[in-house]
Amino acid sequence: MTALERLRAEAGAAGAAEYGRLAAAPPDELAEALTAGGLPLWARELAAHRLGLAGDRRAFEALVLLLNHRDPPRCATAAEALAVLGDPRTARAAAALATNPLRTAYALQPVRLLTLLRAPESVPALTATLGRLLSPHDPYWRIALACVEGLGALADPRAREVLVRAQGHPRLAVAATEALRALSPSPG
Repeated sequence: MTALERLRAEAGAAGAAEYGRLAAAPPDELAEALTAGGLPLWARELAAHRLGLAGDRRAFEALVLLLNHRDPPRCATAAEALAVLGDPRTARAAAALATNPLRTAYALQPVRLLTLLRAPESVPALTATLGRLLSPHDPYWRIALACVEGLGALADPRAREVLVRAQGHPRLAVAATEALRALSPSPG
């Protein structure tokens, strides 16, 4: 199901007219919807998503809030729009969300976005997050796996030490070994 299909379903019959209006609204109306009172979350998400995909930076703050939402589909929709938006603040915001130990449960999309952005903040944020999640009993091993995969895709030698440590984690060992292969040869 695409983001727009999910939002249309969320709007339901009661919100069908509002959904149709926002789906066809020009950018200025979408921007107004981001701050208008009384609109449901799906309507704000639709407005932010459309603005983000159009490259309109007025969507940035709303998209960052959605990137940090507890609902994974909302986070994914926000990450998609932020990747297209091209706002220079995006990597810094994604890094802050990915490295926040109080928000680890919601860090999957920020981690994936950092990998996609390939920004200067990406490797430091992914290594810091992964390093924190290497306890064998950490419940967020899927976030750790996303960090390992991201570091492999980024192929930055600065990740070597944390990836070597990740090889000792049963759920991360194979991915960490593959990520290490992607790095340039070790010195010496």
